Amino acid sequence: MATRSIRIIMDGVTGRLGTNQHLGRSVMAIRRDGGIALADGSRLMPEPVLLGRNAEKLAALAAANGGLAWSTDRDACLADPGNAIYFDVSATGGRHARALAAIGAGKHVYLEKPIASTVEEAMEIAHAASAAGVKHGVVQDKIHLPGFLKLKSVMETGVLGRVLSARLDFGWWIFDGVLHPAQRSSWNYKRAEGGGLVLDMFPHWRYIVESLLGPVRGVSCRIATRIPERRDEKGRPYKVDVEDEAFGSFELEGGVLVQVSASWATRVKGEDMLTVKVDGTMGSATCSLHRAHVQPLATTPKPRWDVDALVDNRHGDHWQEVPDMGPYTNSYRRGWEMFLRHVAEDAPFPSPLVAGAKGLQLIDACYRSDRERRWIDLPELSA
Repeated sequence: MATRSIRIIMDGVTGRLGTNQHLGRSVMAIRRDGGIALADGSRLMPEPVLLGRNAEKLAALAAANGGLAWSTDRDACLADPGNAIYFDVSATGGRHARALAAIGAGKHVYLEKPIASTVEEAMEIAHAASAAGVKHGVVQDKIHLPGFLKLKSVMETGVLGRVLSARLDFGWWIFDGVLHPAQRSSWNYKRAEGGGLVLDMFPHWRYIVESLLGPVRGVSCRIATRIPERRDEKGRPYKVDVEDEAFGSFELEGGVLVQVSASWATRVKGEDMLTVKVDGTMGSATCSLHRAHVQPLATTPKPRWDVDALVDNRHGDHWQEVPDMGPYTNSYRRGWEMFLRHVAEDAPFPSPLVAGAKGLQLIDACYRSDRERRWIDLPELSA
């Protein structure tokens, strides 16, 4: 069986997300498993080239992964015709310019979200990639998690009937740094450094909702800062100037409404930090990151409510768990496998760069909705 290699410039992988998910659990995991099987019977072996600014960190990471190639010279990496793909998981600031440079050098581009700082910049990248004829995509990891794959399979059977509404609930308690260190970096709470709950999480909500239910055509959103002061990694107090809580309504094509609640200032009581519930005429279904449950109309009970005494309805007992049909691949690795096949054999890829622009479009609309206290339409974007 023939094996061919494909070299990938991996920019910014010395950070936590880049090291753990994109390099270790995705590209290196694919290498350890002997590459990716292609339709023609050959195997595609990714060859990462680590790129960044800190030579010491790059050298250590390269050595820890068996002696990978590395460089601090972006221009040289882009000029090398042997490098086929440019991947960016570095800081969002400057991603627009880096992506355009890679496209100009004829590289296929795969970008972490957000792909740029504004919708206009994102669409410029998408148009440039399409015009250059290079393959392109944005990371959308959540849709490859087991829970969402199970929920999608349930919906595709039609067992829910006509969808009536949906609900997405997300949240957990981020310590303010006084009693315990915060679980998120302090930059998440600083506008100048790209912080904010809407900026960080709402692009995920759009592609999750659209992959399950259809296009989002309008949004209404309210945001708030619940914890106004925190302490950074060195214990120094600082003012929070971004939102840590947001509530929104998405209107889908066809009129279905999705209620969205997201908070970094709430405590988890349900099954997981992120859950989705879809109600339909013939049944309902829920999912968390790894599990899904369904309740068809034929087995829907009649709950009892008594204002004078507690009635233990045991609502959870009336739902059937969707079984594992795995094994399930790491969600980031699944995205990498799909993108590599897209580059190597033109296989379908569900999230081109315009999908990244849609995330930024939603962010802008949420902030505008909050300022103007009204619904904002989301016109179709196309590359």
